[in-house]
Amino acid sequence: MEQLVGVIAKALVDHPDDVRVEVVEKEHLIVYELSVHPDDVGKVIGKQGRIAKALRTVVASAAVKMDKRVTVDILS
Repeated sequence: MEQLVGVIAKALVDHPDDVRVEVVEKEHLIVYELSVHPDDVGKVIGKQGRIAKALRTVVASAAVKMDKRVTVDILS
């Protein structure tokens, strides 16, 4: 799952070497913290948050088999 977030983010940005994904696990929640180059934050979020919402939807759909809630936080 961590690789999925990283691959999608790297495809969206101009500085793919600066993409970092960290995993924070809690009881029934896994948070993927995505950090990118400051110039690329807008590209990952998208207009009105559409790309960020789509990324969260893809990750949540892939996590159905894990029986845990999953979300993606974009750190700026």
